[in-house]
Amino acid sequence: MLRGLTGAGLGKLESNEQFIELAAKYGFQAVDIDALGLVESYSVDGAREMLQKHGLVIGSIGLPVEWRGSEETFRADLPKLTQAAAAAAALGCTSCCTYVLPSTDLGAAHFMALATRRLRTCAQILGAYGIRLGLEFVGPHHLRTHWKHPFIWTLDETLDWIDAIGESNVGLLFDAYHWYTNGLTVADIEKLRAEQIVHVHINDAPDVPVEEVLDNARLYPGEGVIDLAGFLQGLQRIGYKGAISQEILTATPPTESPESLVQRSKAGFDKVYAAAGI
Repeated sequence: MLRGLTGAGLGKLESNEQFIELAAKYGFQAVDIDALGLVESYSVDGAREMLQKHGLVIGSIGLPVEWRGSEETFRADLPKLTQAAAAAAALGCTSCCTYVLPSTDLGAAHFMALATRRLRTCAQILGAYGIRLGLEFVGPHHLRTHWKHPFIWTLDETLDWIDAIGESNVGLLFDAYHWYTNGLTVADIEKLRAEQIVHVHINDAPDVPVEEVLDNARLYPGEGVIDLAGFLQGLQRIGYKGAISQEILTATPPTESPESLVQRSKAGFDKVYAAAGI
């Protein structure tokens, strides 16, 4: 399983090049990054050379489509998806991810119908480029009632929805924070098949009642109370071999330098990987 980074939790990065250089310097193997932005800045060959020079792959790109809002916005964004998918494929990336909020101001049934059709369209576009779509269920309790109507926040509901979307390239973005805030166990991971997981996020949670854990109060791996050793062992046992990308969301941006934060991230990965025996 590849050690990966997102830009979240790394402070004020100056450029994609700095992100890539720091990730490589501290032993990471994957970065979640805007492939289209890389290609536009450096060309396909230049971006490919930069990644290869630093021994990195792209773990995942984000879905550049606003599928939660109006139909007009959704349709206007689709050309961006085609461009992003082409860039990602050119750089060898096979994953694209989006999050699913656990409540909505729209009627839940209405939103489910819209979102299913829209994400199916996105999956079909991505599939033409050999890219999978990962859906991230979001577990923190405060978000379940943040908007008017409850929506999806559990693993089983997300798996059911993936079946309803009906495209073979749709799977899970599996985040340790949402695994924890849903009260899931290692046994729940072991019920999955590796091919159901498109991508993985890792982070940690403070020592407060799980019902009080906030989405933007995340800690670096190994600094909190989540059983990340068990989380990693479960993924390893089912044969997951993709990226494990750190994602740290905080209420205020960190003030430390990006290098110190990447160094801190490395220490966290070293700790939890060692605890997992990986």
